[in-house]
Amino acid sequence: MLVDKIKTKTAKIGVVGLGYVGLPVALAFAEVGFRVTGLDVSGPRCAQLNRGESYISDIPNERLLPVIASGHFRATIDPGILTAQDAIIICVPTPLNQTRDPDITALKNVTEKVAHYLQRGQLIVLESTTYPGTTEEIVLPALLEKGLKVGEDFFLAFSPERIDPGSVKYKFENTPKIIGGVTENCREATVALYSQVVERTIPVSSPRVAEMTKLFENVFRVVNVALVNEMALMCDRMGLNVWEVLSGANTKPFGIMNFTPGPGVGGHCIPIDPFYLTWKAREFDFHTRFIELAGEINVQMPYHVRELAVRALNRRSQGLNKAKILLLGVAYKKDVNDFRESPAMKIISLLEHDGVQVSYNDPYIPEFQEGNIRHQSVTLDEAALKEADCVIIVTDHTLYDYEWILQHAQVVVDTRNATAKLTENRDKIVLL
Repeated sequence: MLVDKIKTKTAKIGVVGLGYVGLPVALAFAEVGFRVTGLDVSGPRCAQLNRGESYISDIPNERLLPVIASGHFRATIDPGILTAQDAIIICVPTPLNQTRDPDITALKNVTEKVAHYLQRGQLIVLESTTYPGTTEEIVLPALLEKGLKVGEDFFLAFSPERIDPGSVKYKFENTPKIIGGVTENCREATVALYSQVVERTIPVSSPRVAEMTKLFENVFRVVNVALVNEMALMCDRMGLNVWEVLSGANTKPFGIMNFTPGPGVGGHCIPIDPFYLTWKAREFDFHTRFIELAGEINVQMPYHVRELAVRALNRRSQGLNKAKILLLGVAYKKDVNDFRESPAMKIISLLEHDGVQVSYNDPYIPEFQEGNIRHQSVTLDEAALKEADCVIIVTDHTLYDYEWILQHAQVVVDTRNATAKLTENRDKIVLL
């Protein structure tokens, strides 16, 4: 039986999608003794992993090499490996399209492949964030086409990813896992699987509940981030230091949580997932006003950063046109090499549209491509700082020496309050 294979770690596990979610999941199972095969569409990425080279900052090569050497993990582009797996975990991207509607193209493609290779006794788990109903409305019908019965011949569940890139405290293994099975047998098999690698599993009554749980988690964040961003805009208008206001408010021991403003929102969750719920809600004649308003506020933050750059340059009697601006950090959060949906992209676009000569430095992202333009990180030295008419701190990486940066820069727009503890050269700072 499947559960017996799982408990004895003889079950073979396939992880589809080896990105910021899939790779940590695959390694977690490999490290406790399962034989894991990762399936990805990128041949170069698979080859890199099979050499023991990681492309994710949270996964050092030292963690990858032992499971490669022991044979407990390998990566491939061959979907035929799905036939031999006892459990298949789907971790593919679910972005938004240009009209900000769900784009589940990758999920549908993978579902077709899994359905084609589906074997009796297999467990299929979807981790990709999506709208309530996806597991039962998209994935299940495709799997049923083989004539097998869910809950008896194969098992299906939704267990949302909760990966927090860059977090030191919370990893895959110590983050509780929500599990919603299509049937009771599906739920029990999925609980048995994840219990091998996570400290706590949280069974819920259905995949729809699990799907909605994940979306609510991110809606909670996006609404509160929007609240502090709006507070930042208002404090700026009123001549108040929003960081001081928030610091004072956060001393209250109850009834408040710490959220901070910034140049915009980024990553694979906050800018995207709430709009999956907004899209699905329209089917029920329901309008998610809080979510849409929060999105409007957060989208405005890169424009505010542009205005702060104008203000900084005005100190030097200079305009944006032909100004040289150096951005520090293009990752969406500090100390990671993930720039998905980063507000830095919009800031760069806005500044370049105004005739600014934009350069950037990011110790985690040596280069990136936006549209048809490839950008490369410049060396961060005294010359680069002095040559820039304005420096904008977009991502507050720990590696940056902010005292040294402030010493050599002409003027600094600090969108993260990274210079809060510095006492010298504060006249050079324009705070968010």
